[in-house]
Amino acid sequence: MYHNTERGHVATQNLKEQLKMLRQLQEVDTQIYKLREEKNDMPREIEALKAAFEAKKASLTAAEKLSLDAQKEKKEREMEFASREEAAKKLQGQLYQLKTNKEYNTMLQQIQDAKADASLIEDKILECMDKIDATKKTVDAEKLKLQAEEQVFNAEKARIDGRAREMDEKIAQLDNQRKHLLPGIDHKILADYDRILKNREGLAIVCVKDNMCGGCNLKVPAQVINMISKYEFVQKCEACNRILVSADD
Repeated sequence: MYHNTERGHVATQNLKEQLKMLRQLQEVDTQIYKLREEKNDMPREIEALKAAFEAKKASLTAAEKLSLDAQKEKKEREMEFASREEAAKKLQGQLYQLKTNKEYNTMLQQIQDAKADASLIEDKILECMDKIDATKKTVDAEKLKLQAEEQVFNAEKARIDGRAREMDEKIAQLDNQRKHLLPGIDHKILADYDRILKNREGLAIVCVKDNMCGGCNLKVPAQVINMISKYEFVQKCEACNRILVSADD
């Protein structure tokens, strides 16, 4: 059901002019609302860009870790190799001090074992070197890729920041237009409009088109449409409480 809302019994022509100005105000407020909504989304948009960029750093971090691990393993293998070499030299120096063949043969076997171990470790060192070379290439490639991604990120962030500045300027212009419209609108009607504007996502006054409310799309009874055209009182939608005006106006 729909009802009439009286904001003082004003002359028909005067209310018609008031509603006309109110619709002009709504056009300005609609633009302001959309711009502010877009601007409010920008911090989240930037955070999403940052998160995506940080995620792309993960590949480089992983590649760098593999490279460091390979270098660390190489150093450990080199120390182990040096230890085996030193052990073999020490045994070699003691070899000719032995008095029996059994002791000599045992020592000789120990020297051969130490050299064999050193040879295996040397192979491991070569594998580490190959791994270091491979991981270095991966790291270099990931760095280049990340540099390109950083350029994209910075360009996109600069675009968003520039758009935010443009919106601030546009909002300031619209606010100025709004201030020029306010003095011509009855303060009670304006207060009601502002309250509805706040509660209805920036849309306070709507047209009735094809017997439907332009705000909530509910059917408007014929008697209410008739009352709208008389301009005796401000008419509102019973469902969404928005101010109703004729699309013909």
